Amino acid sequence: MAEVEEEQQQQKLSVDQGGTDEIITEGASVVHGEPPQDDTGPPKVDSEVEFLHEKVTKQIIKEGHGQKPTKYATCFLHYRAWTESTQHKFEDTWHEQQPLELVIGKEKKEMTGLAIGVNSMKSGERALLHVGWELAYGKEGSFSFPNVPPTADVLYEVELIGFDETGEGKARGDMTVEERIGAADRRKMDGNALFKEEKLEEAMQQYEMAIAYMGDDFMFQLFGKFRDMALAVKNPCHLNTAACLLKLQRYDEAIAQCSIVLAEDENNVKALFRRGKARAILGQIDAAREDFLKARKFAPQDKAIARELHLIAEHEKAVYQKQKELYKGLFGPRPEPKPKSKNWLIVIWQWLLSLFYLLFRRKARKDD
Repeated sequence: MAEVEEEQQQQKLSVDQGGTDEIITEGASVVHGEPPQDDTGPPKVDSEVEFLHEKVTKQIIKEGHGQKPTKYATCFLHYRAWTESTQHKFEDTWHEQQPLELVIGKEKKEMTGLAIGVNSMKSGERALLHVGWELAYGKEGSFSFPNVPPTADVLYEVELIGFDETGEGKARGDMTVEERIGAADRRKMDGNALFKEEKLEEAMQQYEMAIAYMGDDFMFQLFGKFRDMALAVKNPCHLNTAACLLKLQRYDEAIAQCSIVLAEDENNVKALFRRGKARAILGQIDAAREDFLKARKFAPQDKAIARELHLIAEHEKAVYQKQKELYKGLFGPRPEPKPKSKNWLIVIWQWLLSLFYLLFRRKARKDD
């Protein structure tokens, strides 16, 4: 297969025109869902309230797609949590940059209400859940981490990234290294198929789930061939996510994804190219040029890299000409020096002195 061949020749990869067209054939910690924009407190939601349980209600913030998870499905989600009475935020997986893995029906007791809410959601859905204290941290609360007071009702802002049904086998912690890498690779392939259909948000959810199988704690334990196997799945997911983010004009996030790859493989051409594209669009011209020049060292014949460097040069030339015209118009042409008007009295006086001096010299010669 073309994909296998290209993965084996990772250093010889060319860069596609837009940084995205070759996403399905790319070889190669966690992709993070788009964080909430307002971090001052629970979101204000005016959608219809859905009663899921006597102690659990839900309001949809963003619609999802596809099916809902069934019992024992392994769900991957991001969430923020507040105590309702004090509006104190006590947990935020977006900030921690690590999705939560939750198995429906096998969740911790304090997450019973959260699991009920997640069980009603579709992949990609974001919702606000209100959970009574009885299905949260209970009568005693929690005085360790997280710190939750007794009998505290909880508000959750939750985004379901995606889920694996029971056919996936087991939770991440119970899988062997090969099983985790295999599960991640299947998610990567699903993401690639969605990308081909231009379903960018859904594709990114698959990549995020794939990378969730290979979090920092897992990667830290790997070495040798197992680390190489994991990176061959993990890095393309970051690069593919960056390709999606470029299309969605989320350039800062694209830069972050490429930087994760470059931390492992500082000479990765696709990561350098896509980060350079994002930086150039954001006006970070010097940093973009540095990325493109480094990429050109490893792919000197690549036309896309040459084109981007040419565009930067043309841009800088245009900026210089514009500044030149601006300063010219601001200060105007340099004025010509005006001729000084002559003072005729001074001219006559100087002529008389010269005449007197000549007469004096002539008289002096006669006396000699």
